[in-house]
Amino acid sequence: MADAFAADAEGEARFRQRRRYLAWRRRLLPIVAVVALLYAWSESIELFDIKPFIAPSPQAVAAVLYDRFGILMANLLPTAIESILGFALGNLAAVVVATVFVWRKTVEEAMFPVAVMINSIPVVAKAPILVLLLGNGMEPKIAVAAIICFFPTLVNMTRGLRDVRPEQLELMRILSARQSEVFLRIRVPNALPYLFSALKIAASTAVIGAIVGEWIGSTQGIGALILQATFNFDSPLLYATIVVGSVFSALFFGVISLVERRMLRWHTAHKE
Repeated sequence: MADAFAADAEGEARFRQRRRYLAWRRRLLPIVAVVALLYAWSESIELFDIKPFIAPSPQAVAAVLYDRFGILMANLLPTAIESILGFALGNLAAVVVATVFVWRKTVEEAMFPVAVMINSIPVVAKAPILVLLLGNGMEPKIAVAAIICFFPTLVNMTRGLRDVRPEQLELMRILSARQSEVFLRIRVPNALPYLFSALKIAASTAVIGAIVGEWIGSTQGIGALILQATFNFDSPLLYATIVVGSVFSALFFGVISLVERRMLRWHTAHKE
């Protein structure tokens, strides 16, 4: 009996040690990768004697990030608002439409090809149309971000709501469950991993959509600052602006991943 308890304790200790190792590896590997990329970037500038107006050094970009931090943050704010609102509206619409598709197959057969056609239109072509329709404020940028988020979430959510094991549906039928109960107790929990996979993609694409929207007639935002830096051949500012937008996108992705881990502990624990 004592040997069994000792073996269990040893196994538990090894399990906890492995979990700590995996947690630290997840934290350290991205840092190592970023440091390696920065080093390769800096060495490439020196090795190939690349001119500063073509590609600045990491040190020059870091100097701009420090010297113009206020300007960069002032332009990040509208882009962040547009991205978050577009993310929320686009994904909410996708979830609602996916629910309708699952409840009414004929609606999906009629409208899904339309959604595919709209998604196939390039973002740079949608933006001017939305500016003409909605004006030159934040509305068209939010709309672009929402549209670019919509289709991946629609596809994933529809699949998640439908991809239910037959035995689960049979059990609910034996229990005389209503359609609403089947939907809420079986289909929605089953669809959540699919939904969060789409939301993590949308967290990045929403920022892209907002930036592209700002290229069409905007005087503020990350997109407008990118255009300004490009026209002025200010490559350190251009790269610094891209870094700020990328960091915000990564943080947005991280927030969604954190929410996923908190809400779907059973799913993430199973993957580990």
